[in-house]
Amino acid sequence: MQEQRVLGQSGIKVSPVGLGCMGFSHAYGAPTEKGQAIRMIRKAFDMGYTFFDTAECYTGINPDGSISYNEELVGEALKPVRDQVVIATKMGITFTPDGAVLDSSPEKIRTSVESSLKRLGTDYIDLYYQHRIDPKVEPEVVAETMGQLIKEGKIRAWGISETGEEYLRRAHAVTPVAAIQNRYSMLAREYEPLFPVLEELNIALVAFSPMGNGFLTGAYKATDTFVGGVDYRSHMPQYTPEGFAAAEKLMDLLADLGREKNASSGQLSLAWMLCKKPWIIPIPGSRKEARILENLNSQHVILTPEEINRIDSLLDTLKMPVYGQRG
Repeated sequence: MQEQRVLGQSGIKVSPVGLGCMGFSHAYGAPTEKGQAIRMIRKAFDMGYTFFDTAECYTGINPDGSISYNEELVGEALKPVRDQVVIATKMGITFTPDGAVLDSSPEKIRTSVESSLKRLGTDYIDLYYQHRIDPKVEPEVVAETMGQLIKEGKIRAWGISETGEEYLRRAHAVTPVAAIQNRYSMLAREYEPLFPVLEELNIALVAFSPMGNGFLTGAYKATDTFVGGVDYRSHMPQYTPEGFAAAEKLMDLLADLGREKNASSGQLSLAWMLCKKPWIIPIPGSRKEARILENLNSQHVILTPEEINRIDSLLDTLKMPVYGQRG
């Protein structure tokens, strides 16, 4: 029986590594063929994943011009095992030709949750996130609406993505927050000052982009290119020549540790946070079966406090966060 981690005071238990499903439809080039995507998500469950992450805005255009809805893929893949998995999805962002529109009004939350339930083919959502903070809506209003959805049985718990302390505390005081989903990796450590607050309030950190959008796997070179407009990596600073140069010492350290631990650089980047705090749950994404299994097995890679401090000290010296943003 593998270790499980808990989504804060909700008591919901999940696999220590979750599967970020976004890439099957969104942001990393053309969507995966529907049947293949469904098979891979289901294979992830068979491997031992029980935590799956999606969002209403994760969509892409298939070769035939139809829309690939990520929630539909996740829902269909997990329908036969629905009672054995935890599904997280999100609301609050709509992409338009003019950019992203943020809307966390009570009306939008309610219409979004109904649409997500339908696409997922389920009658409840385990963890429902506010995808990004809407400056037009107070956190208390969002929290109250989420509390109503919990009472109605439409969601089991709620969370906030990319939040800071003040917003989190105000929302949590109205309806307890189970988890926050913030960007966190060796390349993006700006939320570490929030850790004491998460421990105080018993809130889990679900870490998205835990491998710097694939950069920390060491699988890419400075000469690699990505398709602009459909692959977010085409404008991520870590994938520039300057980003590769800044990360050289870090990647060398991961390679050295990897030889000691019989682990890949990607596994070490996940083990670094898994061993740091018992309430951190990374959700790396991949469309490759071998990589999905490799990521899950990072839970078995043990880093000592001294090894974690060694990595952190190097990161402090390199000041890597500038290369960990999305651009």
